[in-house]
Amino acid sequence: MFSKILIANRGEIAMRIIRTCKEMGIKTVSFYSFADVDSLHVRFSDEAVCIGPAPSSESYLKISNIIAAAEITNADAIHPGYGFLSENAKFSKICNEHEIKFIGASAEMIEKMGDKATAKATMKKAGVPTIPGSEGLLDSLESAHEIAAEMGYPVMLKATAGGGGKGMRAVWQAEDLEKAWESARQEAGAAFGNDGMYLEKLIEEPRHIEIQIIGDSFGKACHLSERDCSVQRRHQKLTEETPSPFMTSTLRKKMGEAAVQAAEFIKYEGAGTVEFLVDKYKNFYFMEMNTRIQVEHPITEQVIDFDLIREQVKVAAGIPISGKHYIPKMHSIECRINAEDPHNDFRPSPGKITTLHFPGGHGVRLDTHVYSGYVIPPHYDSMIAKLITTAQTRQEAINKMKRALDEFYIEGIKTTIPFHRKLMDHPDYIAGNYTTKFMEDFDIEE
Repeated sequence: MFSKILIANRGEIAMRIIRTCKEMGIKTVSFYSFADVDSLHVRFSDEAVCIGPAPSSESYLKISNIIAAAEITNADAIHPGYGFLSENAKFSKICNEHEIKFIGASAEMIEKMGDKATAKATMKKAGVPTIPGSEGLLDSLESAHEIAAEMGYPVMLKATAGGGGKGMRAVWQAEDLEKAWESARQEAGAAFGNDGMYLEKLIEEPRHIEIQIIGDSFGKACHLSERDCSVQRRHQKLTEETPSPFMTSTLRKKMGEAAVQAAEFIKYEGAGTVEFLVDKYKNFYFMEMNTRIQVEHPITEQVIDFDLIREQVKVAAGIPISGKHYIPKMHSIECRINAEDPHNDFRPSPGKITTLHFPGGHGVRLDTHVYSGYVIPPHYDSMIAKLITTAQTRQEAINKMKRALDEFYIEGIKTTIPFHRKLMDHPDYIAGNYTTKFMEDFDIEE
């Protein structure tokens, strides 16, 4: 087992990793930028190293500084969390070259699954259902026109290096394709330095359902059931739940088997998530694979009573998994609380928290890194907390979430709490009747 883990991240996920490491008797090293000097992860780790100025490019994304921090502190493993370098093949490879264990996927696996066109081709080979679309990258606008006409509209243009909804365009008719092609390529080139595009059939009104998997270094994988992440805004998830209100035991079995098939085909090691789009007829299609821990992993932990971070560390240390699959025993919902103004187009709201009261009670979990007096820096992601409620039934979990949101009191900044509170009262949400289009008709002011 590892003696010391460097956490290559910040915020709530850094705190989450520290907690599990402490329970496992593993020392932790956190690093921080100038903007994060007062952050909780710095206070609660065994050692802390300042890594550079506030911008991510000069601190949390600077591989040379991270490796230096690991070597100075004699860390024998690095946990990348999510975001930043968690899915960076180069970083995984450099860690390996320096004989520091990267707690996550190998460079080869990240490369296979990180590029969406390659991932799709790999999944086809693995026998996992994929969305009809172009074979590999599009070489010209003309070939995009040809393939789209063959498949039939609507289609979706996607950047191969995409993420966070960037470089994606829905095209409903042929005359709109050229404009979408130009703008998507431009956006992808600016965001990822790669303007490669591919084309897919647009699945109308789908649900976004993902399967949590764990794979060990012996080629064995298992699934830990699903999460429904369909409530999104601009392709960013707002709330997640498990089990999905849409799920049946037959569909779960099929999707679970497909996700395990995908993981074992690439000999996947670590915690990962296979994301699917599911149409209204319960046909599912592979969308992408995240080769890291997900933001929404706590809801899975709650319903199967499992510590996913612990499992990540064990698998990285070469401990085999049992291979047992898990299905939800409870119902759990997560609301992502962001420092954003929901009444003002979700505009970021950094600043100082002047008053803070956390919710509590039975079945309420809060993963956060903020405290009263904490200043939220403007340089990073706006998420400040994850509020998770767990109960025997979905309705109880919703009622518990309403109560917990009413107890969650923050002054000094704007947050998405009012949005989440409104969502919990929405008749379609209560009925479990929502798709990825849900937010298009949602009006917080009504």
